[in-house]
Amino acid sequence: MRQTRWNGMFGIVLVGLAACSAEQPAETPRPALVVHPGGGSEAALSAYAGEVRAREESPLSFRVGGNLVRRNVDAGARVQKGEVLAVLDAGDFALQAQAAQAQQATAEADLVRARGDRDRYAKLVGDKLVSQSAYDAQVAAYKAAEGQARAARAQMDVMRNQEGYSQLRAPRDGVIASRQAEAGQVVAAGQTVFTLAADGGREVAIGLPENRIRDFSVGQPVVIELWNAPGQRLPGAIREIAPAADAQTRTYAARVSLVGDAQQQVELGQSARVYVQESGNKAALTLPLSAIQRGENGTTTVWVVDPATGKARAQAVQLGPYGDASVPVLGGVKAGDWVVAAGGHLLREGQAVAPVDRNNRPLALRSTKPQEAR
Repeated sequence: MRQTRWNGMFGIVLVGLAACSAEQPAETPRPALVVHPGGGSEAALSAYAGEVRAREESPLSFRVGGNLVRRNVDAGARVQKGEVLAVLDAGDFALQAQAAQAQQATAEADLVRARGDRDRYAKLVGDKLVSQSAYDAQVAAYKAAEGQARAARAQMDVMRNQEGYSQLRAPRDGVIASRQAEAGQVVAAGQTVFTLAADGGREVAIGLPENRIRDFSVGQPVVIELWNAPGQRLPGAIREIAPAADAQTRTYAARVSLVGDAQQQVELGQSARVYVQESGNKAALTLPLSAIQRGENGTTTVWVVDPATGKARAQAVQLGPYGDASVPVLGGVKAGDWVVAAGGHLLREGQAVAPVDRNNRPLALRSTKPQEAR
């Protein structure tokens, strides 16, 4: 009787276990952030830091040396053409001019005397009272005196110019970009005192990498973004590229000119980014770094969600150079694919995914057929 009872209970347990096994719930889809590959032409833009500079920057210096007694302007001052910027002590130049004036007066007097002697000897030689050789000597003396007078006049002009060179004047309208000397300092001829940024064109100075210098050319269009105006893009073009790399930075100095009204939207010294289209990679796509996974055998993969089944599959991809937050995708995915951007490290092949956007809202995936990234 007892054995029959135990057999009955054992049968009930087996039936219950079978029922539980038949009613086991399906796997719960795992939430994951999904995105479309972005970029297009934007992904192929390389950014280079630069500084807004004047197209014409002139180092200003005195043509003579001396003691700098007065400085009339400072860095940042706007100046007009011909304005006196700094003055040297002109005392020595005045004395030199006086000495040259005295030498000129002596030479002029010698010339007058030599002219008179020549004229008298011309009459005497005509009356046969002096020899022809004596007359020729007077003519030669006159020519020598004439030459001395011309030299004295030229020297006087030089001394006058030297006195004028004691004043440093602005060669054109512009802004004083920097100052390298102060009042009381003794400066040499040609030593830079100011740097003048002339009015007119504005450019962005950048450095181009040595390993990609052949990808750039003069006239190549670029896009400029100021640090204080993010998102505002200004048109520009590469105006010049240095023929040799800098010995310290190993970059090629380049100037990017602003086009049209963009020149009126920048100020000297502003920081900027210059975006240049990469050669041969004009249709690259981009993905966030968080989407990149390490697959089997060391391959680089991403998780792609099938819109029809809602399941994830690993897809091998070819990538370009890594950026700060994203990476160009050269092949393996299409612009319309749904790629897992966060949570991919928790997925497995064929796992059901509950796609969400960046605001954690559920997404209804739709299939598209764009071209694959090249």
